Amino acid sequence: MTGTAFSLWPAPHRSGTVDRSAAAGYRPPRAVRVAFTGLVVALLAGVAEAIVQTARLLERDDVAVADPATGFAIRLGVYLVVLLVALRMAKGARWARLLLTFGIGVIGLASLIVEPLAALLSADKFGDLFVNITAESAVIGVFRAVHIVAVLVAVPAMYHPAARAYFMKPNARLLAGEAGHSESHASN
Repeated sequence: MTGTAFSLWPAPHRSGTVDRSAAAGYRPPRAVRVAFTGLVVALLAGVAEAIVQTARLLERDDVAVADPATGFAIRLGVYLVVLLVALRMAKGARWARLLLTFGIGVIGLASLIVEPLAALLSADKFGDLFVNITAESAVIGVFRAVHIVAVLVAVPAMYHPAARAYFMKPNARLLAGEAGHSESHASN
């Protein structure tokens, strides 16, 4: 589905700026594509979890509609910003990779793990965790697990050796390419 309206891979920017991924038909390395796809999967899992969480809160009689709706809107705003930063990362922006590493890989991951870890530590025995489980809780748990795994795939992929070369400054990349090119001629 590449090149269609439904493609997960970001289209080249249409501005006058030079874009490394669009120059001469260059595609980012597989590691960068894996990282971007992992981030999109994490975002989709986060949106799905937010929808289920909001629906669960709205079913309660003691909750005003504005409270969960505000929380949902804030989460969607954060996810939109993360998607925009992920798009920049996919285009080779080093600042975006760094921001995603700390924002999603550290802070975001910690926020996803705190609640289940607290429940695990407060249970007397492991079986107590499943006593009051509902279908909604199970669905939320699945979405959260997918979210966590996707982040754990995306962040290391951004630091794969091929990805590191992609995020080098253009001049450093040219020098590294010339050094590798001259070494290959020297060995012939």
